[in-house]
Amino acid sequence: MVTNEGATAGMGRLDEVVVDCADPVRLARFWAALVGGCPVDRESDWSYVDPPDGQPRLAFQLVPEGKQGRKNRLHLDIDVADIAQARAALVQLGAVAVGEVQQDDQGAFQVMLDPEGNEFCLVR
Repeated sequence: MVTNEGATAGMGRLDEVVVDCADPVRLARFWAALVGGCPVDRESDWSYVDPPDGQPRLAFQLVPEGKQGRKNRLHLDIDVADIAQARAALVQLGAVAVGEVQQDDQGAFQVMLDPEGNEFCLVR
């Protein structure tokens, strides 16, 4: 059993997760379809979505360079009610499934790539 016993207050709080990308408008719409919320295009090079339920903002920032390699150093785990159903819907929106659903003692997960190749997992 994991507890927060002994946890201390940090210097700050997680405000948003920013993704460098080639098409902020497209990614904001993709991620809004996945996590909820309305996509907002603040500027031509900056879009974001505020998911419901107090989840951190996801922001998408235009950068000139392309993504290097497939593996992210950081990825998001998205809890879904049905991995197979979410996988099928996301593929229709431009995502790519990587391999098959994996099962372990903690549950199941499916590695996915968003339309620009950023890795994330559907978890249950």
